[in-house]
Amino acid sequence: MSLRWRLGSVLGLVLLFSWMAVGGFFPKEQRAAAWYLPEEGVRLGLDLSGGVHIVISPDLVVAEAHELSSIQSGLESSFEDEEIRGVTVLVVDDTVRVRPGKPADVEKIEEVLDEWQVVSVARPDPSEFVLTLTDETRERVRDQAIAQALEVLRRRVDDPQTGIPESVITKQGRDRILIQIPGVSETPPILESTGYLELKIVQDVALTEELLRAKYEDGLPEGTTVGFQKNRETDRVENAFLLPEQADITGEHLDDARVGFDNRRNEWLVNFTWDTEGARIFGDLTEKNISKPLAIILDDEVYSAPTIQSRISRSGQITGNFSSQDATDLAIILRAGALPIPLTIEEERTIGPALGADSIARGLRASAAGLLVIVVFMLGYYRLSGGYASVALFANLLMIGGLMSLFEGTLTVPGIAGLVLTVGMAVDANVIIFERIREELRTGRTPRAAIGAGFEKARWTILDANITTLITAIILYTYGTGPIKGFAVTLSVGILTSVFAALVLTRLLYEIKPGNDAVSELSI
Repeated sequence: MSLRWRLGSVLGLVLLFSWMAVGGFFPKEQRAAAWYLPEEGVRLGLDLSGGVHIVISPDLVVAEAHELSSIQSGLESSFEDEEIRGVTVLVVDDTVRVRPGKPADVEKIEEVLDEWQVVSVARPDPSEFVLTLTDETRERVRDQAIAQALEVLRRRVDDPQTGIPESVITKQGRDRILIQIPGVSETPPILESTGYLELKIVQDVALTEELLRAKYEDGLPEGTTVGFQKNRETDRVENAFLLPEQADITGEHLDDARVGFDNRRNEWLVNFTWDTEGARIFGDLTEKNISKPLAIILDDEVYSAPTIQSRISRSGQITGNFSSQDATDLAIILRAGALPIPLTIEEERTIGPALGADSIARGLRASAAGLLVIVVFMLGYYRLSGGYASVALFANLLMIGGLMSLFEGTLTVPGIAGLVLTVGMAVDANVIIFERIREELRTGRTPRAAIGAGFEKARWTILDANITTLITAIILYTYGTGPIKGFAVTLSVGILTSVFAALVLTRLLYEIKPGNDAVSELSI
């Protein structure tokens, strides 16, 4: 390829990245309104733009309870398939207890339990089997629950219509979830409610908890709990329900949720539909419990308890004296992702934008000062070759900004530090090349031969140094969180562009007309 084509290609690439770099720092609304600005842009991290920092804790005990409930259902089906009658299977605390209907069935029950590798079986009493989750099963259930919660929250946060763009959501430690939302001053409503939906058949009801408990002198039946329905305006308890501890069906099987309006009652409501598995479970549940109340529970609060009139399989309704906005928010939360387990906000911090603005100003001043010192040194020590290095350095910075904008990278305070570090690394590559050329000139080579040999011998040294640093950056990105990731991203992009600027752009500048003059100055 001729020099003219190579020069035009590299110049076009640098100009493209320059356009993306400069345009990418305009506000998102301005970029969308102006046709001459790129759609993509650099995103500012929480430490630069301010925002909300939230740490969420999933209730992993509930995840284990769900697994025990699933085991209970599976065992009941297995005993039914084996025609073992009269077996009682109950979830008690963190165990599943199996009680044979007659002693002759004990051996058959043991054969069924031997097939369940996810539990440990003990017999503290000859008339009862006690099943507990194995350590491997418990670890798997917890990891799966965290992964599911992360996925649901990501869908909410990344939803183009209802989510919060430019946010960070990641796992923190073994059992925490970190969410960072730049540019806001309070936690958005979409995250304040976890949207944990449960449906349970009501076993008894009273106006207050005291009246409900008074019906059971020996205490509440085993495996039950009390749920409350409150007035949404006064927060006063209107009904206390006796409910099973384990939900009959949860939001795990929810497929969709939409806002509706009941003209007969003149109130807003939320219509929901189940997926295929949920429709089957809900159909069996309603068919077996016709004329019984069904409590619809969201985040441990009973929203309504309608009486089942007939078998329902695919859909249902949530009512609760909603306003239009309440119903809309609830539908958004359920549609964006109904969490399979409850979540608790353990920590919430608000970071003001003033601190970020000060960090940006200081970072820019530090970068400008470092850049100026480097350019002065390179021009003073390497003369025209130093000028080539300075041109490559500026092009390198523009390409970093362009790539960050292209991939909508997030710039953080550590990211600015990575940018400053990249500047030093880019100059280091040029210094290696210049010194190699100088060595070749001292051996008596012609300027053209010295340039070729200098770049050839410096190439592997530069690649070796930058590849090892890139590997470190990839490890930081893989295992780091938040600011560490921001530093790793900026450093990785800077490594790629600095290698290109040193080995391609600087070499190209040497091939234009003043190349011999620049090389002759290196021999001084």
